Amino acid sequence: MLVLTRKPNESIQIGEDIEIKVLSIDGDQIKLGIDAPRHVDIHRKEIYTAIQQENNSASQSPINLFETLNIVKKS
Repeated sequence: MLVLTRKPNESIQIGEDIEIKVLSIDGDQIKLGIDAPRHVDIHRKEIYTAIQQENNSASQSPINLFETLNIVKKS
C-alpha cells in the first residue's frame, strides 16, 4: 500500500482523470473530495464490501430462475 501524507487543500492524482482532495480534517474524520469521471464507481469501503457480498450471494443462489420458469411453464 502506498502511504501519502497530505494537508488540507492538497490532493493526490490517480491516473489522468481522478483527483482526491483533502477538504478538511476534524478530529478523527477527514473530508475528501473526489473528482472522477461518471463511469467510475465510488463507494465507501463498507458499502462496496456489502455490494460484493450481495452479488456473490445472488450468483450462488440454489434456485435457477430459468429452470424454475420451465417447471412452471410445463405444469
